[in-house]
Amino acid sequence: MFTNMSKPKILLSHNDFPPAIIAKLMETFYVKIINKPMVGSTYQLLLDNIPGTFGLIISGCKIPIDEHLIETAGPSLRVISSTSMGYECVDTNALKKRGIVLGNTVHATTDRVAELTIGLLIATARNVLDANQQMKSGKLPTSLGTGLTNSVVGIIGCGNIGIAVAKLLSGFKLSELLYTSRKPKPEVECLGGQLVSINDLVGRSDYIILATVLVPETMYIINKDRLALMKPNAVIINVGRGKLINQDDLVDALRTKRIRGAGLDVTTPEPLPPDHPLMTMNNVVILPHIAGRNTIEAAMEKAQLTIDNIFAVFNNQPMPGQVKL
Repeated sequence: MFTNMSKPKILLSHNDFPPAIIAKLMETFYVKIINKPMVGSTYQLLLDNIPGTFGLIISGCKIPIDEHLIETAGPSLRVISSTSMGYECVDTNALKKRGIVLGNTVHATTDRVAELTIGLLIATARNVLDANQQMKSGKLPTSLGTGLTNSVVGIIGCGNIGIAVAKLLSGFKLSELLYTSRKPKPEVECLGGQLVSINDLVGRSDYIILATVLVPETMYIINKDRLALMKPNAVIINVGRGKLINQDDLVDALRTKRIRGAGLDVTTPEPLPPDHPLMTMNNVVILPHIAGRNTIEAAMEKAQLTIDNIFAVFNNQPMPGQVKL
């Protein structure tokens, strides 16, 4: 029987983790939990606790997982598993250099994110929240929205989530479905999707959905130049990362009615301060980054996949949620 000292060490970066999942880890590993909620955990706490760690479990992208932290862990570090989809906080070059495997939970959240994307799209396009607020104030809504029938929808980034969104959109009578990707996606092509350049997509689309990951090449992929290419009735939906959009440029485009509206599940920063211009605009719907996590099922599914990634590396098996570095 293992003692705590002889079991491989797993470091949890916060204490907002389902107890049942922690119990599963403890059957095989020595589990060290940083006794802070996710929003309260810090880089220094990770640095102080990471030496000798076999596997690191992280959430979100608030704390940088940089080369110094990875070096401090020592040669025992074999795997980092995130409960999130994004991994822009992780120095992937440092992982590659040391042969450390990175996992995320994109497969556990794909359908949840796609569902919310469609909901956010319709809520923004049809002014649903404004109508709700007017009714609760005792007024009849007067603002008109736009529908999806006969519209052009463009998806920027057609990975797992983009494909899932495209499949849900196939139930609507779209005029065209456009998408961007490094290579053609048969799953989208069979739905009538067309692979186009990003400038072509933003110029032709009535609704533009950002579902791509944040990497240096995609940072501020929506900026004043691309906003200038958009139709005046265009609506932007962002379920990727806040920094995919230059937020100041977006504010200007919305204020001047260069575009019609935006639905944002992600912003910069998160949450936005109450006095931020986007918080006061009637043509903007803002959610607190809930696309992949605000269902009862999602929390357990993500947590389970997170530890499945850890166990896979420990057992020298293929990781179910491995990120290609």
